[in-house]
Amino acid sequence: MDTSREALSLAKDNAARNGFDENLFEWVEEDVFALLRRFRNEGRRFDVVILDPPKFAPTPAAAEKAARGYKDINLLAMGLLRPGGILATFSCSGGIDAELFSKIVAGAALDAGADMRTVARLTQGPDHPVSVHFPEGAYLKGLICIKAG
Repeated sequence: MDTSREALSLAKDNAARNGFDENLFEWVEEDVFALLRRFRNEGRRFDVVILDPPKFAPTPAAAEKAARGYKDINLLAMGLLRPGGILATFSCSGGIDAELFSKIVAGAALDAGADMRTVARLTQGPDHPVSVHFPEGAYLKGLICIKAG
């Protein structure tokens, strides 16, 4: 799912180049908030949901508004998971640090009534080091969570 037709086209090409049958995928050009609500209303459930939205908070000044967006998207995704399902959720917002992102995801789980367990915390790869003088440069925060039965 992406709002960008170009991004979806690149994803399709990438899947084909890697030998995947394109019928294994559902390619949807839509706003994620609308799509997740539609899936919820349709009663759809998934084993895995991956959230990798664009930067919601480029600076700390945008953190409060971004936190609402991250909470909403995670809350909706948690409601779509089957028991034992995996949520991989990410933030590339410099204005949201890893501790705040973890709290946002925990708040979403509480509001969703979902018993979630964090099994991994992720950051960007070693080819994107973080300066000790500019820790907010750690642009990628990620959590892998499993929904309890």
